[in-house]
Amino acid sequence: MAKKVGIIFGQEDTFPWAFIDKVNELGNGKVIAEPVQIDKVQQGIDYGYHVILDRMSQGVPFYRSYVKNAALMGTAVINNPFWFSADEKFFNNCLAMELGVPVPKTVLLPSNTRPDDTSEKSFRNLVAPLDWDYIFNYIGFPAYMKPFDGGGWKDVYKVENADALFASHAETGQLVMMLQEEIVFDDYFRVYCLGQKYVHIMPYDPRKPFHERYVSEIKATGDERKKLLKTVHDYTLKLNKVLGYDFNTVEFAVRDGIPYAIDFCNPAPDADLHSVGQENFDWIVEHSAKYAVEKANAHKPKQNNTSWGGFVKNSIAPEAPKRGKVNLKTAEEVKMTVAAKKKAAAAKKKAESDKKMTPVKKSPAKAKAPTKQKPNVKAKAPAKVKVKAPAKGKAPAKSKTGATKKSPAKSAPKKTK
Repeated sequence: MAKKVGIIFGQEDTFPWAFIDKVNELGNGKVIAEPVQIDKVQQGIDYGYHVILDRMSQGVPFYRSYVKNAALMGTAVINNPFWFSADEKFFNNCLAMELGVPVPKTVLLPSNTRPDDTSEKSFRNLVAPLDWDYIFNYIGFPAYMKPFDGGGWKDVYKVENADALFASHAETGQLVMMLQEEIVFDDYFRVYCLGQKYVHIMPYDPRKPFHERYVSEIKATGDERKKLLKTVHDYTLKLNKVLGYDFNTVEFAVRDGIPYAIDFCNPAPDADLHSVGQENFDWIVEHSAKYAVEKANAHKPKQNNTSWGGFVKNSIAPEAPKRGKVNLKTAEEVKMTVAAKKKAAAAKKKAESDKKMTPVKKSPAKAKAPTKQKPNVKAKAPAKVKVKAPAKGKAPAKSKTGATKKSPAKSAPKKTK
């Protein structure tokens, strides 16, 4: 039975159909692709897709719930709908810093308008006004203000000073925004990453109109260019592996040779032929289809087949260790214990070696023992025994001579001869 790949999409027309055609070509009848068909959604029902490429649920809650149910039933959903439901750009910046990937200086701003069903009491933990002097000195101007979880360059403001910031912030309503330093860049890249392994680096210029943004050239040359592209490639993989995205783009602004990660939270990145251009379009169609076929062939029924990133997997707490004889030492304590045992064994071995090499040093110590009183007492004991034995004869005098003549007495048998 053929494995089934579905794609959920909206207004885009070039990529989805090209993706379907390429999957059917590469699948060779063993893996087939089609647009996902939904006529009902019953809880806990598997609707038969081994893989779903999700290009739309980030904006349609109905689709989001559908693909979560599909993932629970064993469908490999690209991208993981559970993770994206929790993910946002400000957190990604924090995580990038932990990974050692440079990001612009950024602060989080509360929404200008209170969320529905809240009051002043809902924000008693928030100091008003904020420490604006610190924020402005830290970020500097000009700066960019953008939604902390947005995308597609929506609601992005470039602010030149504090007054412009406050005026723009008043327009954002209930959106939670972040203020970010401007990176005046020499080069700029938008990088496709598929399956946390396929990487395609595209020169990109966000200052141009949308249809011209991918028409750009890399300014770095020679060894500097090779080093830069290698760093961009490695940073892209590092970010996507820890986040768990299987279809994502990462944007880098290069300042003084250092690539700063600007945006790397794109669950359905642009893949339209008319914006990315033919060369980039061909790459994304080929590799997305290739990866979908790989996921379909690797599918295991009634198991989780959706990718999870390193951050989630490494953050899951292990089961509490059993008490009793279980070794509860930390790795460092075990290391110290092993080192102490090795040191004690070495000392014992050296002592035994020294003992074999210098046995004379210990014999004098034993020789001193006869000088003590106890050995002297033992030496006198035989004399008393000798005195008592001859005493059974007749006279003490004979006992003295008898002591010297005992050896002839022993040879008495000669007389019988």
